[in-house]
Amino acid sequence: MSTPSHPALAAALPSTPTDLPPGSSVAYVMNGFPRLSETFIAHEIHQLEQAGLRLRLFVVKRENEPMVHPVVSAIHAPLAYLSKATSLSGTTLTGWLRRNLPTFGAAQLRVLARHPLRYLATLASAAALTWRHWPRKVFVKEFLQAGEIAAAVLADGSVQHLHGHFCHGVATITWFASRMTGIPFSFTAHAKDIYQAELNPGRLLERKLGAARFVATCTCANALVLQARHERPHEVHTIYHGLDTDYFSPAENPVKPAVPTVLAVGRLVEKKGFDQLIAACGLLRQQGVAFRCLIVGEDGSAGPALRAQIASLGLDDTVQLHGAVTQEKLREIYRAAQTFALPCQIMEDGDRDGFPNVLAEAMAMGVPVVSTAISGIPEMIDDGVHGLLVQPRDPAALAGALQRVLTDAALHAALARAGRERICERFDSRRTTLALRDLFLAQLQLRQRRRESQAEKAAA
Repeated sequence: MSTPSHPALAAALPSTPTDLPPGSSVAYVMNGFPRLSETFIAHEIHQLEQAGLRLRLFVVKRENEPMVHPVVSAIHAPLAYLSKATSLSGTTLTGWLRRNLPTFGAAQLRVLARHPLRYLATLASAAALTWRHWPRKVFVKEFLQAGEIAAAVLADGSVQHLHGHFCHGVATITWFASRMTGIPFSFTAHAKDIYQAELNPGRLLERKLGAARFVATCTCANALVLQARHERPHEVHTIYHGLDTDYFSPAENPVKPAVPTVLAVGRLVEKKGFDQLIAACGLLRQQGVAFRCLIVGEDGSAGPALRAQIASLGLDDTVQLHGAVTQEKLREIYRAAQTFALPCQIMEDGDRDGFPNVLAEAMAMGVPVVSTAISGIPEMIDDGVHGLLVQPRDPAALAGALQRVLTDAALHAALARAGRERICERFDSRRTTLALRDLFLAQLQLRQRRRESQAEKAAA
């Protein structure tokens, strides 16, 4: 698989900053990597490397993805998968520990020997969380996984900051590892991990917010929620998922198919609102609008219901479900699309999209978009200027907006132009990556100064 060059990004981002403490690195902790549905994380890692930051990657579980995006092969950071732990479901805590302690035990002993008080204090916190939220036993697993990361980080010696992606289980693991090692941590919060209370029971999220050096999130809407729960709200930073706007750019001489394509991209899950899109397609066909609809993405929990809906509406010749593709192939699909639809919706349990990267990609490609006014989407789109926004779960309004874009050439051109301009001015990775890099850099410099001060006191 070829490696993407992204020449514009490489040229725009500076080389290793001269004020980066020598030999220092940041450890990224992720639940799974690489994931097709989380390409933005792979791009973030690659871009941070291009911006001069040294990284180490720790991944909780190994993924079995059918393909990976080429950007993954451009990442140089060392990658370590944690030891595989058995499921906690359907077993007692004692039985689970009997099966898994031999796997994680050696790492725990190394950390215990190096920092006995920190290790035991963290163990006590994990036990207290388990007791408080019983029968939730996952804190024990997360403690052992954190111990494995802590042992590796202490042996490495270069890691001076830890960063977890998502603010539920991974942030807990990162927090525990930070407590065991004394190395500060931060995390990125995204969408459902913020809003689904069961993922952070009680005041667990507030405790992690208070312990972290900073928190990043991908929308201003998320930031407001987190700031309201944080004792130091100024430490919550909005950093959008940036795009390489030269890579995601319109074709110079686009060739559009005779029948216009309504494109949607995303995993087949309920929060994407693809059921509303299919219902809207049924209405469009009743109105005699010529089009085809292509939904590209991994199969998911909504897949069977969507296939049944397509069949029941007799849309088999109009709506096509296509599996996930690489970003190179997706870029070709964007360029052939007439419009892009993503009718996201908020689920009853709080699950939602925060900042749909595919929406930003379509806009950068000059494809007019129709979406819904939830989460961070209105931060990307002013209705009627950079795209069209409708209310969630309103297929009639969605159909009307799609019909306008499909049939009004002047509106199509205006939205395409303004949409790309918005992404270039607000969501270009040249800006967003450097903002995140600078947050890490500030923490590395602070830790370096403290270490130098401690060394001076010891020598005095």
